[in-house]
Amino acid sequence: MKGRFTTGIMKKAAWQLSENEATPREVFRDRRQIIKALGLGAIGASMPGYVQAGLFDLFGSHPPQSEFVTRPLTYIKSAHYKGSEETLTPYEKVTGHNNFYEFGTDKGDPAANAQGFKVDPWMLRVEGEVERPLTLSYDDLFKFALEERIYRLRCVEAWSMVIPWVGFPLAAVLKKAGVKPEGKYVAFETLFDPEQFPGQRNRLMGGGIHYPYVEGLTLAEASNELSFLAVGLYGKTLPPQNGAPVRLVVPWKYGFKSIKSVVTIRVTQSQPPTSWNQLAPHEYGFLGNVNPQVDHPRWSQASERRIGPGGLFSATRIPTQMFNGYGEQVAHLYHGVDLRKYY
Repeated sequence: MKGRFTTGIMKKAAWQLSENEATPREVFRDRRQIIKALGLGAIGASMPGYVQAGLFDLFGSHPPQSEFVTRPLTYIKSAHYKGSEETLTPYEKVTGHNNFYEFGTDKGDPAANAQGFKVDPWMLRVEGEVERPLTLSYDDLFKFALEERIYRLRCVEAWSMVIPWVGFPLAAVLKKAGVKPEGKYVAFETLFDPEQFPGQRNRLMGGGIHYPYVEGLTLAEASNELSFLAVGLYGKTLPPQNGAPVRLVVPWKYGFKSIKSVVTIRVTQSQPPTSWNQLAPHEYGFLGNVNPQVDHPRWSQASERRIGPGGLFSATRIPTQMFNGYGEQVAHLYHGVDLRKYY
């Protein structure tokens, strides 16, 4: 990849969004019944199978039979807790409207199929071009200094949310492991467990992806202050449909870059393969930066549906910002890079 990537240290955490209001939890109606009643079922069926823009998937499709139990976390809010006023996406929509193809491709499948997911014991390996390879247990994940960060999440399907994550900087893990001078990239891998992930044992249900799911960043991106390993949201541990027990969050990139249920972080010398780039390289580049000037081949990226409070069709259409509004913190990483070519 051409271009120069550098790491900057920001004096102020201007990325922080303050909590304007938290909407009370809501009860969702069944998506399939809504679509059937509106006579819209054929629209979804006509879209390509491996990627759908989620035009009507604002709600979970089937309530789980038994709910995964989350627990409260102890954390702090950043000392520089400041930023634009944005309304949080309600908890039920954050946890009920998901892309996690290991549990199925419908937006409600993860919540319906993930409730028996086992997160303890868990092992997160940090390896590759590091001085001190690490193996972090489930309990180790919560020994880092946890903080809450409210980030925008922009999906490549042109919908977005505002989510209060709890976790710690990815840079803290990389520092603990000690990256060697040879390290240039950071690769990530999701747990491979077809017994727990129905999408991994059925490629049709799993969206045609070759599992395990893999992702990657440049070392400069991974070391940036915004790159975050989340272990919770809304003050509690992550539910499995959101990537329990630990997931990556890189808010200036499309959501598919924020890999869930991570078991391996590997520092490499060369650019690692990534799942969506392997499946459809003409649609999903390695960088995956939010860029309203570069459309997806099948839809515009100039605007997005912000999912917030309210019922069906209440999502507000808003303009999409370059780097999802985090340009002040990350634009320097791409100095000299043609972001139309390297998307």
